Amino acid sequence: MQPYEERLTAPRSWWFISLLVGFACALMFLPLGTLPLLGGLVGGTAVAGVVVSAYGSMRIRIVADSLVAGEAKIPLSALGDAEVLDAEEARAWRSYKADTRAFMLLRAYIPTALKVEITDPADPTPYAYLSTRHPEALKAALAAVRAA
Repeated sequence: MQPYEERLTAPRSWWFISLLVGFACALMFLPLGTLPLLGGLVGGTAVAGVVVSAYGSMRIRIVADSLVAGEAKIPLSALGDAEVLDAEEARAWRSYKADTRAFMLLRAYIPTALKVEITDPADPTPYAYLSTRHPEALKAALAAVRAA
């Protein structure tokens, strides 16, 4: 069993918006008849749903000796201190405090985050900013795996 795994799913309202996109596509095909209207509804909803699903499929997990965040795989030996960011502090690190060299797994619909220093001297990345709904649990899991 993995010590931590989280999927950064999109909010439910985004699924409703994908349905609205389907309705908008249907309206574009309305002058062409009923069959194109239904095709626009189904096709537009499906495409918007795929986009929402893909955007909300990012995962953060600890696997063996690595932190896997989206496409990045960072060895635990290269990680330093972790800092839990509340909504206000996370907003600051997403904007004016952000370093352009940082790795950011950013999901704006998730208000909290964890900022983890990267201590590998060969890596120019100063820290990893990870949007997470459970920053305390991720920090504790990182500490537990490093202590083991």
